[in-house]
Amino acid sequence: MMVDQLTVFLENEQGRLAALARALGEAAISMRALTVADTAKFGVVRIIADQPAEACQALEAQGFRAALTKVFAVEVEHVAGGLAPLLEAFDAAGINVEYAYCFLSEGGRAVDVFRTDKADEAESVISAAGFRSLAPEELYA
Repeated sequence: MMVDQLTVFLENEQGRLAALARALGEAAISMRALTVADTAKFGVVRIIADQPAEACQALEAQGFRAALTKVFAVEVEHVAGGLAPLLEAFDAAGINVEYAYCFLSEGGRAVDVFRTDKADEAESVISAAGFRSLAPEELYA
């Protein structure tokens, strides 16, 4: 089961991230997770939001380059090394993790977000390794 992540290409200029946050706030969009990867000229902002489609529309209306991307959000026990078995299962199945980030849920469990090169196969690997992908309504609520 996959969820929608908001992906935004952002100029690497002072104040642009603040403008993005303000635009989402004015649209009453709540961010659950945020990560920024940068280069000299631009950044790639990845956001898990409570209303991903509305967030994308709100940012596009403000002139941002935004898109929705399908990713896995996997519940992982929040203990040292808790993520290793899942990554090892991906490796054994020949699945590459293109990027990942994590955050803590309200229940104190870790949620790890992944984009893989073989999404069709990843779900069965996640399950077989004893992990659970979160449904959109679990993640956005």
